Amino acid sequence: MDLGLSRVDYLQVGVTSQKTMKLLPASGRKATQKVVIGDQDGVVTCFGMKKGEAVPVFKTLPGEKIARLELGGALNTPQEKIFVAAGSEVRGFTKKGKQFLAFNTNLTENIKAMHISGSDLFLGASYVYNHYCDCKDQHYYLSGDKINDVLCLPVEKLSCITPVLACQDRVIRVLQGSDLLYEMEVPGPPTVLTLNNGNGGDSGEEVLFGTSDGKIGLVEISGVSPVEKWKIENEKKRGGILCMDSFDILGDGVKELIIGRDDGMLEIYNFEYAKSPILRYEYALSESVTSVQGGCVGKEGYDEIITSTYSGWVSGLTTEPTHRECGSGDGLKMTHEMQNKVLSLRNELEQLQIKVLHEREKYQQSSQSSTAVSAVPTFSINDKFTLNRDDASYSLVLEVQAAIDTVLLQCDVPIDLKDVDKNSAVVSVVDCESEPNGNFLLATYRCQVNTTRLELKILSIEGRYGTLQAYVTPRVQPKTCQVRQYQIKPLSLHQRTHCIDRDRPMNTLTLKGQFSFAEVHSWVVFCLPEVPDKTPVGESVSFYFQNTFLDTQLECTYR
Repeated sequence: MDLGLSRVDYLQVGVTSQKTMKLLPASGRKATQKVVIGDQDGVVTCFGMKKGEAVPVFKTLPGEKIARLELGGALNTPQEKIFVAAGSEVRGFTKKGKQFLAFNTNLTENIKAMHISGSDLFLGASYVYNHYCDCKDQHYYLSGDKINDVLCLPVEKLSCITPVLACQDRVIRVLQGSDLLYEMEVPGPPTVLTLNNGNGGDSGEEVLFGTSDGKIGLVEISGVSPVEKWKIENEKKRGGILCMDSFDILGDGVKELIIGRDDGMLEIYNFEYAKSPILRYEYALSESVTSVQGGCVGKEGYDEIITSTYSGWVSGLTTEPTHRECGSGDGLKMTHEMQNKVLSLRNELEQLQIKVLHEREKYQQSSQSSTAVSAVPTFSINDKFTLNRDDASYSLVLEVQAAIDTVLLQCDVPIDLKDVDKNSAVVSVVDCESEPNGNFLLATYRCQVNTTRLELKILSIEGRYGTLQAYVTPRVQPKTCQVRQYQIKPLSLHQRTHCIDRDRPMNTLTLKGQFSFAEVHSWVVFCLPEVPDKTPVGESVSFYFQNTFLDTQLECTYR
């Protein structure tokens, strides 16, 4: 269905992480909203729109990479204080950009997830969850696997604090103080949590989750046990979920569910007649959608969906009509405002072209001098190496802030490359004499112009283990390259699961000897994917796996 949404690009900041953009509440009934965004250079930028131009409100100085950005304030008042998490520190700014808080948590791990509710601050580092009230430590919990997101059910509805953690081991954990109340298994590693309708629904206990393999679900977190309301499988094999929001873009009085994925897909689901939502609209952006929120930014009276992407573009899908129909005999009349905008853009483009030529000449002159030192330009890579359950293949996604020129793959174990529909790069594979130099694969992908995201599919053979290396070269001068390494484990086609069928026949291998718990765990980490590096707490631990190729099962128990 076409909702008549048109894309408008507002501003580009630095590279952004997941959930680092928010819209400040509007100051009046008809006013537009300001956008606040944090990037990987540690800069917080706040801007509004005036006559089609982005007008800065404030911009902070660079610092440590911003991992999360949230809005807060006293309960039941407009949430217009800005909080950012960078490293192990949380900073607070007013809507005008004045810093009022610099709270060093003294955590040994960097903050990955943050939630704010009144004077309560909930933080998730890699494995550690902390709850602070007025910057004083209240509760602490050590998770069995990495924490991807943290949330608290609305205190104003439930009158008690109920933190919810999304953990990498395909589990949502519900806490009470410093203790685990219960945990719930979900169909994939949950990457994002959000309150249903922005307020937890009528009960305040409804939580939406999105997984890294693209599934979405709704659970009700009751006091005794969780209730799964609905779940949507990823039938179209799209990217993982990075961000979610609830907003009434159709104007029918019911909030739609807006989803942003890491393959650039933006989806709008509608709760029309069915119990579970139905996909009503989709829009493809060329890079991963790191944040999404509904509001009104460009022009008052026209709602829109604001997105931020990995390379830092803030764009809007607006309900404002951008083109008018005209009859066969009519000349197309541009508004005075539009003519001015086109003129100013042309002038800006000419100035940029002159500036680029000037800088290029300057670089050529300096590179020929004997005393010149060439600085290597830095660029960040957003990468993901995951096993797909459906076809037992690995998916390697590489995303760069600049256009990719070439990607060279090298591997010291036999692997096969599969074709990907979305991939338009030209591939050339070199025949390898494997034994003398340990090369089983050498392949080069030459990308088309303006490609910033590349997706590859790889088939591995169980029992053979080694390292896959990707050499990524973007289109920047001087030529520079970054290498990324991915471990192919001996049992690479096994995927973590929560339970196994006890009635199936099993072979048992038992090892006893003078080795420590940590040593056994290191062997399991070496052999199998999706096992946390950190040694588990307690006297014994069990992990369950399913082979995605043969459908066999494996149980590892050690004590």
